[in-house]
Amino acid sequence: MLELPEVLARARELNEALAGKTVAEALPPSAPHKFCWFSLPPEEYAARLKGRGFDGAEGFGIFVEMNFGGERLCVNDGVTLRLLPPEEKRPAKYQLMLVFADGWALAFTVSMYGGIYLHGGNWDNEYYRASRERVSPLSEAFTPEYLASLARSAKPSTSLKALLATEQRIPGLGNGVLQDILLRAGLHPRRRADSLTGEELDRLRSSIRGTLNEMAEKGGRDTERRLCGRPGDYQTLMCKNTLAAGCPLCGHPVARETYLGGAVYVCPRCQPMK
Repeated sequence: MLELPEVLARARELNEALAGKTVAEALPPSAPHKFCWFSLPPEEYAARLKGRGFDGAEGFGIFVEMNFGGERLCVNDGVTLRLLPPEEKRPAKYQLMLVFADGWALAFTVSMYGGIYLHGGNWDNEYYRASRERVSPLSEAFTPEYLASLARSAKPSTSLKALLATEQRIPGLGNGVLQDILLRAGLHPRRRADSLTGEELDRLRSSIRGTLNEMAEKGGRDTERRLCGRPGDYQTLMCKNTLAAGCPLCGHPVARETYLGGAVYVCPRCQPMK
């Protein structure tokens, strides 16, 4: 799933790969997906994008947005982008495909769910606005005081997972990246946010920024795919693929729990529940 590190990495890759390219065709879904959402009938994408040049991509929150001559094409959640050279066989199933004048193509596919949206700017979507307007965890405005204010503004019973990875309080930070952040901070996902000391809040902020920066710089997590189809270079510490290996920090068996609609991975030794 696209979270902030992958969003930033994909935007960087798109800027490198699509510079100078012009859209020749925008092909509608070859395989309809009931949990893929569009802002317009997919057939209209071709008319609005055909002949437009690529003017750059930007990543923010949970969105990767491409600018084609003023038309903004953006994706979120479970949309995978795959760049295909002219000689490579096109996938049989896709939810959108851009074919460029030089023969290259960009395929958009959805696994579980995701959105492929086209708009002309100032799109009135609550998740888009939140990603655009709320403080990014990698910005200078994400200070210790700001993180403390988020904790104070939440209900007293709010857990760390709920504070950090729900309601997009911190745009782009979701359950996937949360696991490594909390392990590195030595904090349990069920811990009440209002119980953290000043030192623990500082440690959490440092882990948020350090972990997300490292993930983004390495092209995203190894559980997600780059434009070329290769996994990201960040080796995820806590996920289903590493569960059997135990805690990467101390070797203790890792516990997997279902909490707030998703799995959490916890080392009881490194992340004690206080």
